[in-house]
Amino acid sequence: MSTAPAAPTGTAGPAFPYPLVATDLDGTLLSPDDTISARTRDALAAATAAGAAHIVVTGRSVAWTRHILDDLGYRGIAVCGQGAQVYHAGEHRLLTSVTLDRQLAGLALAKIEAEVGPLALAASRDGLDGKVLVGPGYVVQEGPLPFVPFTDVADLWAAPLNKVYVQHPGLDDDALAAVARETAGDLVGVTMAGEGIVELLPLGLTKATGLSIAARRLGVQAAGTIAFGDMPNDIPMFAWAAHGVAMANAHEDLKAVADEVTSSNEEDGIARVLERLLP
Repeated sequence: MSTAPAAPTGTAGPAFPYPLVATDLDGTLLSPDDTISARTRDALAAATAAGAAHIVVTGRSVAWTRHILDDLGYRGIAVCGQGAQVYHAGEHRLLTSVTLDRQLAGLALAKIEAEVGPLALAASRDGLDGKVLVGPGYVVQEGPLPFVPFTDVADLWAAPLNKVYVQHPGLDDDALAAVARETAGDLVGVTMAGEGIVELLPLGLTKATGLSIAARRLGVQAAGTIAFGDMPNDIPMFAWAAHGVAMANAHEDLKAVADEVTSSNEEDGIARVLERLLP
């Protein structure tokens, strides 16, 4: 198990042992009702008061993340879109954005469908206000997140994208992700970000990509980072950070590589760890 880095010298009083706290959103920072508990808010506020920076690192695009950050009063940098977008919440400004090669993505989809049959599709447009397009048969999770339906697949490729979402009527998420990696993993990145959320990404892009860019802007290194998550898309972030904490509700693949497992997002798992580490 990894250990916390030494506290910075030259500061008044004890500092939080990790200069950077990176948290996933869904299933991690957010409660099942898409809110952040008072206990978790207080623990994050205490950690930042003790010298830590907090970065949200989410698979959601900026358009699906901004309202949560605004509600939190979060004014720092966030990593969105599985690492594709680095966003300054205080300035409402995209700092970096990586797009998916649409030709490669189309070829990847063709190869996957040749193996398993037709897929239901959705996609996230690039940009600060990038819309999420949802095609026939794609099951969208209930909630307030806006999307635009499409019927003509040509509409999917009409403008730059950050990612494509795929679903299959007969395969579960693990099986679909495995087939996608085996058949098209040389063309696109493949990750599973939640129930019913298998994504095709720019090759080599992960949450660790965006987190490393954001951390560099803050002058923090991987050795000073503690990360919290719940799904396989958090595995690269755990590999990059000094200490990875999986939620009790996390996917078994993430628990297998975590440095520790805390309680669930429903039981203030992040707060319990931060409270233990607070000076």
